[in-house]
Amino acid sequence: MADRTNDTVPVRTRYAPSPTGFPHIGNYRTALFEWLAARHTGGKFVLRVEDTDRKRLVSGSIEAIQEGLKWLGLEWDEGPDVGGPYGPYTQSERLDLYRKYGEKLIEQGDAYRCYCTEERLAQMRADQEARKEPTRYDRRCRYLTPEERAANEAEGLPSVIRFAAPIEGTTTYHDFLRGDITFDNSTIDDMILLKSDGYPTYNFANIIDDHLMDITHVIRGEEYISSAPRYAQVYRAFGWEEPTVVHVPLVLAPDRSKLAKRHGALPLLDYRDKGYLPDAICNFLLLLGWSYDDKKEFFTREEMIEAFDDRRIGTSPAIFDVTRLDWFNGHYIRALSPERLTELALPFLLKGLPADVAATVDPSFARQVFVLDQERFKTLADVPLLTSFFFIEQPEYDAQLLLGKGMDVERATKALDAVIAVLGEQSEWTPKALLRALDGTVERLGYIRTKADGSQVPDRGPVFMLVRVGVSGRKETPGLTEMMTVLGRERVLRRLQAAMEQLRTLAG
Repeated sequence: MADRTNDTVPVRTRYAPSPTGFPHIGNYRTALFEWLAARHTGGKFVLRVEDTDRKRLVSGSIEAIQEGLKWLGLEWDEGPDVGGPYGPYTQSERLDLYRKYGEKLIEQGDAYRCYCTEERLAQMRADQEARKEPTRYDRRCRYLTPEERAANEAEGLPSVIRFAAPIEGTTTYHDFLRGDITFDNSTIDDMILLKSDGYPTYNFANIIDDHLMDITHVIRGEEYISSAPRYAQVYRAFGWEEPTVVHVPLVLAPDRSKLAKRHGALPLLDYRDKGYLPDAICNFLLLLGWSYDDKKEFFTREEMIEAFDDRRIGTSPAIFDVTRLDWFNGHYIRALSPERLTELALPFLLKGLPADVAATVDPSFARQVFVLDQERFKTLADVPLLTSFFFIEQPEYDAQLLLGKGMDVERATKALDAVIAVLGEQSEWTPKALLRALDGTVERLGYIRTKADGSQVPDRGPVFMLVRVGVSGRKETPGLTEMMTVLGRERVLRRLQAAMEQLRTLAG
């Protein structure tokens, strides 16, 4: 086998999804690793559609898979839509090739036609289970005489092509991360290569295609470790060079169970629609089973390409933690320029507002709001949830929210009346000027707190919370005076007057 571990040699990798559904986000980690391996060495990243499981095809699946790759920025160099020197890149268009190589194995004595019916195979498995034996094909058709084969063919019996796996000895293949792995041949059955309908099985088609497309590195999940000796046997039967095989670790849920939808294993485009950024997704996926060192966590796309090395992939299971993904996404949102943040956030805002309100949104005002609240966004879906009160005429809230710690109706009414009076006379409407005005009001009202050292200082909390709720209808917002500045004098005063009315209803 040629040396394919030198990262100065361009490699060819492939992402080969099956359009039988919509892959969850964890599946795209393999695509990312393959893309990075190709880009790191100046090689090629190939997209191949493995659509031979005709019964399970899902309409729109391959389009969604391609859309997901493009959204992540994992553009392919060869594939069904862009072509390339090794096409076609859709397996259902390559059936003649699989038939040709299946017949070749039969001619060599490395494969045979199997005429066993589904009923016979089901009974065979039931009998094996009853005897507590491993369920595998009993090789009945492997030992048919030429006369028996001829009779079956003359009768027109449907058949599959099975590989004649070695029965004695062992098969060893080299795992790039784990070294040599050896299997006893007695545990390996005669797998089906071509089904009776002429379509290949995944196990056969991927071998033929990887060879003919000159794929040098096969990066796949460690669940394929047990299948790898079968692949090695077929490669050796043809006399072909085996690709470098990299089995990446499993991705598990935080409780180390199988990753499922309830843990966040959603289709990738669902994350796009939930307001995640592609750079955050890629950075998060990169670190699921791969590490640069114990310090660096954030990588630009260029840094990923430069740093990626297959040898840094671990062998222990990786943990998919949505909370950590949110943390990454928040980091990338905070790094957005005001222009880019507005471009990405505005559609989420408009979708989350009532139609009549959305129709009146001023993008320049929205930009001020987004920048003000940028630190609090974990995903872009947070935008309407956190900022809608900026855009509606009057927020609705429970009047009891106005009565925070240290407040009753009488004290709140007195404090709010003082605040309205001060703000009504305020000529400079900036965060600093508003803070001075509010602090002065707090002192005049006599709100004092005692510090741990016994000293006394003005206590902003009760009054500031009263104003915060009155202006926004919420207890958690961006900085109070910054929020008031963006909202503007008229809207703030109007909302505080409405809060005063709320207090009067509480007073009875």
